[in-house]
Amino acid sequence: MKEKLIIQQKDVDAVNQMLVNPDSRLLQDLCNLVEKFGGAVAINEKAKQARDQDTLMQGLKKINSPYIKDLEWLMEQRDKKAFVSMEDYCKQVLGDTADLSSMDNTNAVTLEVSAMQFFPWLMAEARRAIEQKELMPGRIIRVRNMAEQAADEGDIMATALAMQIIGATYVESLDTRGTDGSNVHLLGGPDTLAGFFGGIGQPNDYPLKWAEEFLTYYTQYGIQQVLNVNSGTILLGYLMHRLGVDIEFKISVFVGNDNPFFIMWTLMTAKLFSRDDNTTPLVGFNLSNAVNNDTIRQANKIRKQLGLEQEVRFEHHITETYKSIVGQPYNRRDELIEIAKQVPNISAKHEGGEPEIEATREHPSDIFDYFMTKKDILENDLMETLQTNYLDKHHSVNLTARALIKSGVGVIAATNLH
Repeated sequence: MKEKLIIQQKDVDAVNQMLVNPDSRLLQDLCNLVEKFGGAVAINEKAKQARDQDTLMQGLKKINSPYIKDLEWLMEQRDKKAFVSMEDYCKQVLGDTADLSSMDNTNAVTLEVSAMQFFPWLMAEARRAIEQKELMPGRIIRVRNMAEQAADEGDIMATALAMQIIGATYVESLDTRGTDGSNVHLLGGPDTLAGFFGGIGQPNDYPLKWAEEFLTYYTQYGIQQVLNVNSGTILLGYLMHRLGVDIEFKISVFVGNDNPFFIMWTLMTAKLFSRDDNTTPLVGFNLSNAVNNDTIRQANKIRKQLGLEQEVRFEHHITETYKSIVGQPYNRRDELIEIAKQVPNISAKHEGGEPEIEATREHPSDIFDYFMTKKDILENDLMETLQTNYLDKHHSVNLTARALIKSGVGVIAATNLH
């Protein structure tokens, strides 16, 4: 019966003919866009130069950014090994006489935090990590408005440089994601939010605008990994990668990968559009907050069968913002400990603090805070409050790290610091 599911060569040929059809306006528009930026080879070279550490520092000096001293301090702390080593951290957890050679690093879990909206928050986190001998995350997600951070005293460049200094991967969220007025379902706030179920924010000609925005920040600042929330822009990411642009993206939790069949669709598409060397721009995707461990086991079988086990990371929410996204209390740490021993290439994402701590905050973390402008935050005197929310997430990251290490599973923190 399963043989009836095999995709016939004639159908594959039909898709290929569509992709190369000279009358295809959509695909020609994409090719024209890549050529507008100089072609794939030139685009990648510009991005490489833009994210060079000296280039970023020169850009910050050119605008006399106040973040230069922070970055110099961060490099100094890294070079003098002021951050706790992974060995010493493990000994904190297991005791000085523990046999660290028994730690299983084959399924080491990446420590992830979201969202690091402002560069000073990262510095506050680094100072705390040194003082309390804690781990800095190995993966950091940002959801701040791109145009705002680009105009904010070099925040965008400071973050790009800091990620290289500490040895962490990071993701930016482009502005063409439906929150810029393009999605009529969001214009009325909560009164129209139910309309968001109709699709996530890339209507009409917006996918190409998204692609152009990516190419702009990629070539200007070397930003390579971006959040992806819409099937159209996900496809565009695959197509740009096939055209030679070294884009990388992760798929957001809002896309809703909540069952093995949806995950099969996601991974199957990644495989179909992978390059000849098996690389894919899909470096990871957030599973839905509703998935269970059996879903993850089945998803891993699919990922392994497609040869993507090392290429595509499962990014799993361990904590979530206290308000506006899930019912509380939400904490998946115990489930993570179980599944991490069975499934490789998982990141433990911390979008909120511990629910019992969040409940005591006058302003607990809220997913809608991500969409506040810096101006509104300052006018409402919320910057310190939101930084506290972020440091609560850092605290949760380290609770997860300790729990994993106690269970014998290794963790991946900021590789240049620990």
